[in-house]
Amino acid sequence: MNAIDKIYSNKVGISFFWKKQQSTSSPKVQLVFRDIGFLLTLNELKDFSDACRITEQSQCCDQCMNHQNCRSLLLRTPSEKIDLAVSKNELEQVHELINGTIFRVELQHWVSSAGLN
Repeated sequence: MNAIDKIYSNKVGISFFWKKQQSTSSPKVQLVFRDIGFLLTLNELKDFSDACRITEQSQCCDQCMNHQNCRSLLLRTPSEKIDLAVSKNELEQVHELINGTIFRVELQHWVSSAGLN
């Protein structure tokens, strides 16, 4: 854990900065859930959050008896070639992970820029 600076975590994943990248002007965020990791900019995180919001409006199969845990929703990712099959529960948790990460990164930027004024 010495190689990372944790940003946010919840039941499904974690987000962090790699310490070796944090010295750059706009470091990318490593977002990990399930067995998938994404290295994203803040704008890509916001796009991913929008994709979650759009997917939340989708409907599961009418015949599905376990729609909260059935991986019947297709979540677009910032990579145009990759979509993820997720359940409603996973989608809610991933969306919360992304939004919590965005909030903390923006707060950190605001605090560090306020100190410069």
